[in-house]
Amino acid sequence: MTNSSDNFRCLALSGGVGGAKLALGLSKVLSPDQLTVIANTGDDFDHLGFHICPDLDTVMYTLADLSNKDVGWGQEGETWHFLEALQRFEEETWFKLGDRDLATHVARTVKLGQGRTLSEVTRELCHGLSIDHPIIPMSDDTISTVVHTDSETLSFQHYFVRDRCEPVVTGFDFEGIEDAKPSPGFEQALDDPNLGLIVICPSNPFVSVDPILLVPGVKERIAERKVPMVAVSPIVSGLAIKGPAAKMMKELGMPQSATAVAEHYVAKYGEILTGFIIDEQDRELATLAQSLGLETIVTNTVMVTLQDRINLANESLKFAKGK
Repeated sequence: MTNSSDNFRCLALSGGVGGAKLALGLSKVLSPDQLTVIANTGDDFDHLGFHICPDLDTVMYTLADLSNKDVGWGQEGETWHFLEALQRFEEETWFKLGDRDLATHVARTVKLGQGRTLSEVTRELCHGLSIDHPIIPMSDDTISTVVHTDSETLSFQHYFVRDRCEPVVTGFDFEGIEDAKPSPGFEQALDDPNLGLIVICPSNPFVSVDPILLVPGVKERIAERKVPMVAVSPIVSGLAIKGPAAKMMKELGMPQSATAVAEHYVAKYGEILTGFIIDEQDRELATLAQSLGLETIVTNTVMVTLQDRINLANESLKFAKGK
């Protein structure tokens, strides 16, 4: 356990694989009363009649110790009989729904159909997976990430999975976000008087982090509270540890660097972002990050082992009040 006081609260904002790794590390040093994980839902979509929440599921499986550690998503020991049978009927099989994973989507879809909110359903799923730390969707309202490319506009999963991130990206929109509001659990976490730190996990800045922080009212609440907020760079030595972030940056005309991530965050959230963590391979960029007005820590951010995840969690907690 961390030496943070018992009434200390940390809020972690997470996308999929990279964010889930740090969320796991934080869960090993903070109690369920001290940590809340907010997951991006901009990636959510309906497919084959199921409501699928890729980032929520990745965080859940990771904290439940069920995830496929080789790829970071899906479940360990997965089988694919459903998809193999579906292929006989010439239905879409581009989105990999494993047999174990399918149970999650069936349960979620049934519960949502009964009138429960996504927050309520997620809480029930976490209970079923014996997850103690709260994992909460950023919103119970539908927010859909749209990817603009040089040839067409695509829903995120069509871009990311079906088209394998091959189209050239020109921008992003989040349909429905203007009328959305933070989920009740997100609001409660932001308003908690003991909230001492917000950690932006190493997730894609454009399609994982922006959707969370752009939900109406979120930035304003953080600004009012003046809670320290630290971001961990998902870019190390010019490469994304996981996912298409570096490719997107290149296509958007941005340098593929940790400092470019910091500049993106400062441009959008400069009034609330206070700290930045970069990998030791990018040590020479620390001065540039500091010139943006960010307190900067240089450490190992490449999380290969569980101890790596715990170490990065402890480094992140150094930004908390009173540390």
